[in-house]
Amino acid sequence: SHGFVVGHITPEAYDGGGIALVKDGDLIAIDAVNNTINLKISDEEFAARKAAWVQPPLKVTKGVLLKYARSVSSASTGCVTDN
Repeated sequence: SHGFVVGHITPEAYDGGGIALVKDGDLIAIDAVNNTINLKISDEEFAARKAAWVQPPLKVTKGVLLKYARSVSSASTGCVTDN
């Protein structure tokens, strides 16, 4: 492949990380030299979006997938279920 690839962003959107606050049309600056990704909105706009953010409900409602979703840790900690 060609070009820049972002493999994983943490904290995840589901947990209210910055990626959860991105909206269609927002500009994102990727700096490969400094290893940063920045959402190009004002601090005030970021704070307003953060204050309005609500964690989405789980999409699964029963069975083993629900048990897994409730017990698994984030990808940044290995998606383990034994904590």
